[in-house]
Amino acid sequence: MTRILTGIQASGRPHLGNILGAILPAIEQSKKPGTESFLFIADLHSMTTVKSPQTLAENTRAVASAWLACGFDADKNFFYRQSRLAGYHTELMWYLCCQTPYPMLANAHSFKDKSDRLSDVNAGLFTYPVLQAADIVLYHANFVPVGKDQKQHLEMSKDIAAAFNRTFGEILTLPEPLIDETVMVIPGTDGSKMSKSYNNYIDIFLPEKQLLKSIKSILSDSTPLEEPKNPETDITFKLYSLIASETEVETMRQNYLNGGYGYGHAKQALYELIMKRFEKERELFNFYMDDKEALEKKLKAGEEKAGEIARKTIQDVRNVLGFN
Repeated sequence: MTRILTGIQASGRPHLGNILGAILPAIEQSKKPGTESFLFIADLHSMTTVKSPQTLAENTRAVASAWLACGFDADKNFFYRQSRLAGYHTELMWYLCCQTPYPMLANAHSFKDKSDRLSDVNAGLFTYPVLQAADIVLYHANFVPVGKDQKQHLEMSKDIAAAFNRTFGEILTLPEPLIDETVMVIPGTDGSKMSKSYNNYIDIFLPEKQLLKSIKSILSDSTPLEEPKNPETDITFKLYSLIASETEVETMRQNYLNGGYGYGHAKQALYELIMKRFEKERELFNFYMDDKEALEKKLKAGEEKAGEIARKTIQDVRNVLGFN
């Protein structure tokens, strides 16, 4: 059985870019025969930037609700919060820290990106790659889906686990990156990559009026309504094309080219498409956000299953360290 592990930071509600670029592809991957998917909410990692307990709790619920709403099968797979199994994660992290050279961590992107502002760097951010390594090898994951920009950290996880194995024996499974070369780059409302950092995202779970307002904020040029427009350069059309059927996309394309079709019409069409395409997901998201008990039941069941594997790994590690 091949194990695929994905960690999602609790940095906010997943947006359209997260859903199309990461969540839905991961869910499709989890449905393949012969695979076990481990999906965890990396709330310990989130603490390097999120300082409010209330915000972290709300974000964690939103992330969990979004994955369940989009169809992740928590009963077939493993679905858990990192913090609820923190004893295992952080214990293994310490053992791995003692095998990790300082220059490796100093060269990590997560640290180097802020190294010119060291006052903003906490120890959690500096040791982030070691906790990430523990998150992965604790469950003997074979593959970890990562973007090209995250490949370095996964390679570090593999190197850290390999160093442990060289010293204490072949105890830990060495993970490999799973990179999708066809991964979509989802444009935000300003045309750059959709991101919470840029505040250019579309939250499909918003109430109807707020969702429509965010879609209407998509940038467009000043071409008059009656004139033809270039669909290939328009942000609204690009977003529409990522969700719509081929027939719907071609109809929209002809509307642009024929003229007499304004960007306001296109944005309304995108709004209606999102409402239709994600009707079930919106309903389920609100259900889990409102019914904390139902959400908690799913998470606790996953934490019990994942905990059995984590406990066995820690026992094996303690044995080779002479702690048992």
